Amino acid sequence: MINPMDLLSIKEKFMQFNSDHPKVVPFFMTVGEHAMVPGSVFEIKVTDPDGREYVSNIRLNENDIEIMRTIMELNNK
Repeated sequence: MINPMDLLSIKEKFMQFNSDHPKVVPFFMTVGEHAMVPGSVFEIKVTDPDGREYVSNIRLNENDIEIMRTIMELNNK
């Protein structure tokens, strides 16, 4: 069972993240509306302070889309 205080803490941290990075949520909303379909490729790239790059991707399937939609719905509550 999820502790309600943990959920509150997560929500507060997400609100701070959203304040620090205001373009992220609109980006994911656009992706959700236009590109979250089976077969789309979700890729993430991270560059550390030394310039090393880490890249990974997944080809979305129905389960991935369901999980992402559930997360988005939780954010809207």
